[in-house]
Amino acid sequence: MDKEDKIRIIREQKWINYSDAVDIIKELNDLKSYPKSSRMPNILLVGDSNNGKTALIEKFISLNPATFSEENSEMECSVVAVQAPPEPDERRFYNSILEKLLAPYKISEKLDARQMRVKNLLKKLDVKILIIDEIHHVLAGAPTKQRKFLNVLKFLSNELKISLICAGTKDAFNAIQTDPQLSNRFSPRVLKRWGFNNEYKRLLLSFESKLPLKEPSHFIEDGFAQKILALSEGLIGEISKVIELSAIYAIENNFEKVTPDMLDKIRYVPPSDRKKVIYKL
Repeated sequence: MDKEDKIRIIREQKWINYSDAVDIIKELNDLKSYPKSSRMPNILLVGDSNNGKTALIEKFISLNPATFSEENSEMECSVVAVQAPPEPDERRFYNSILEKLLAPYKISEKLDARQMRVKNLLKKLDVKILIIDEIHHVLAGAPTKQRKFLNVLKFLSNELKISLICAGTKDAFNAIQTDPQLSNRFSPRVLKRWGFNNEYKRLLLSFESKLPLKEPSHFIEDGFAQKILALSEGLIGEISKVIELSAIYAIENNFEKVTPDMLDKIRYVPPSDRKKVIYKL
């Protein structure tokens, strides 16, 4: 395997199992079989930017692909995921769902008709869970628009008796809290930053096991592990990036392992220092 192949493998997105993610994915899977009721359970997935929310959602979606039912010769799609529009906008939200389901739509179509078509399509596909990522975008609009958008979520959940999974930064909690009825239906699940403990060391072992290097790097040695944690500020996406850059540095310089001193040589700026770099220009 040449250097280019090794670097490509390192850069490929990989799923790393860890206990919180396994527990949350199990909980999400359980929602699929929840009996239909007038008050379906919903989950609000909250965490800092680049701390694994979107990766977790993508993993859950990959475990629940659309299928073809031979019984009724129709497609079934138990999970549908979309991203909240940059500001609370009903039309754009419905468009996102239609695009995700490869359903055509006309720009001139009236909002009521589009809403009805989305509802009927989700019902036909037997959707059990609707995921809305980046839900904190709701706060980008005026209070009136926020209320209208959240009413759309309530409408779909009530009409179809499906569970909602909303994900976002800490502002996502504030976004949902603007509607008391909706906030009471959501159970928050927080993805915390990583700390220096055995779970973190297991995470490092998982990352190291996927590197195409011949020699062990020993990420879990205390000094090495603490240095990675400090640089990444405990964010799993940043931990991944630090390891990626250091492994690529090793390969480009003909090493078969990553060493602690390489962390000082990679082009990496910790999240909290990135604004400072711009302000110094």
